[in-house]
Amino acid sequence: MNALSRKVGNTMIALTSWLLLVGCSAQINDYQGNKPVLKLEEFFNGSLVAHGVVQDRKGIVTQRFRVAIQGSWKEGAQGVLHGELYEKFYWDDGREQTRTWLIDKIGENEYQGRAEDVKGVANGVTAGNALYWAYQLEVPWGEGSIAITLDDWMFLLDSQRLMNRTKMTKFGFKVGEITIYMERMNR
Repeated sequence: MNALSRKVGNTMIALTSWLLLVGCSAQINDYQGNKPVLKLEEFFNGSLVAHGVVQDRKGIVTQRFRVAIQGSWKEGAQGVLHGELYEKFYWDDGREQTRTWLIDKIGENEYQGRAEDVKGVANGVTAGNALYWAYQLEVPWGEGSIAITLDDWMFLLDSQRLMNRTKMTKFGFKVGEITIYMERMNR
């Protein structure tokens, strides 16, 4: 086998492997028709509590946390729904952190969000009981911060409960995962 044949063969193997991996990934439309239907403006309206863990790339839990969430929505210009989610994190090491999300419903199943530690815009789409939400989050690192890419999947379990699984990557490599259980309060 000559060098050109080996190079073409290796390229074909790499391309086939990549296509198989991409083809095996879940897509938001895989959840079309699943019930109950997730509408952010309904689930994230009022008071919620969440509990979660952060795992490193090996799956070891490195942090635990609780979050108090308060959400509200109002109709804006041209009928666009605007949401505000205030989150207060209580970390297992005693730290407290806040984040305020400003979310716009820009289509029937499409959302955009911004927060002070989110780089640019978070884009999300729902189908059935699922939301896929992708964005870059600035996280503390040494004396500064670094941007981590978050692939965020939320699954509505019932009208009161939701599970959130997030894969964190940097330069395309997995650096960790976050798992969060959320529950609506007094509804």
